[in-house]
Amino acid sequence: MSKLNSPSPLTMPSAEEAPAYYAAQPAPLVTATGLVVDTLGRVLVLTPSGKNHLELPGGLITDMESPEEGLARELKEKLGLSVPVGRLLAVDCDAPAERGRALVAHTHLVGPLNKQQTAATSLAGGEIDGTRWSPPEEALGLLPERIAARLRAGLAAWHTGSVAHLVDGRVQAGSPAGLSPQLRAELEHANALDPASYRAVRPKVLTGATVLFTDTTGRVLLVKPAYSKDGMWQLPGGDVDSDLGENPRQAARREVREELGLDVPMGRLLATNWSNNTPHPARVGFTYSGGVLGEADLARIRIDTSEIAEWRMAKLDEVASMAVPRLYSRIEACLTALRQVTGPLELYAGVPWA
Repeated sequence: MSKLNSPSPLTMPSAEEAPAYYAAQPAPLVTATGLVVDTLGRVLVLTPSGKNHLELPGGLITDMESPEEGLARELKEKLGLSVPVGRLLAVDCDAPAERGRALVAHTHLVGPLNKQQTAATSLAGGEIDGTRWSPPEEALGLLPERIAARLRAGLAAWHTGSVAHLVDGRVQAGSPAGLSPQLRAELEHANALDPASYRAVRPKVLTGATVLFTDTTGRVLLVKPAYSKDGMWQLPGGDVDSDLGENPRQAARREVREELGLDVPMGRLLATNWSNNTPHPARVGFTYSGGVLGEADLARIRIDTSEIAEWRMAKLDEVASMAVPRLYSRIEACLTALRQVTGPLELYAGVPWA
């Protein structure tokens, strides 16, 4: 394009004219959809008035709203729900087709809603004839394929903590979530993914580090997290901040310092533990020996009550009723490795590889 035909800065609107100028420009329609779930993992599906298919909550965004604001308004107006709109799960871009305008559809997580919140749902605006809470697989079978595709991708993004990218209802190569393992394998074998897309589509693994402390009688130090809803006890430790360059051994020492107020060097690696948790990411954990704590060491423990509700020393037979079975198995295996000076152990869901 020549300079003579290029837009001139002189034609740009003033600050006062800008709102009307931009409102008049061609632009895609924008919708916001809610993947509304309850604590049982069920999905809210609507029967809209005057339509011959089911749909998910949501609607068009006005020119002065963000997708989050528009979805919150739709939930309030149509369902009487005043709940926070959560993170973005998926974006789908549709060609103009019969609308004459392209459409950008945002899908956001709403919930999980508790019993009181689900009971507060009402047909407030007269645009909805009925609601139903359906298991995800059932909801996918009830909805039109285009909406089901967004729901399927949104569910994958919810479980993996990622975002899905779709065009015309199809998950794109390189989408961080929603790409089926079969299609991913085909793209990888065909060498059709650039390095960034390859990293985006590969399954993710969460990494944690825990520490096994014992006392002079062989009891194990356990902590009860303040955020825990199941009341189960755990070993001291937490997730590895790998994005900050932290390795598992460093993470273990940091977590002990933050949770218990003890700054002690980590001993030898006792075990690595791999746990599959489909559809959520797998977890790999490193368990280190923290050594034997004497009376003076135990007296120095100062818990951070924002993270840890309480701590205690427990015998192995007590651990069986205090911790989830896979953690009990891991502790039992690590105590054996300590006693027999063996390891590191290769554990799967707490059980040594045969």
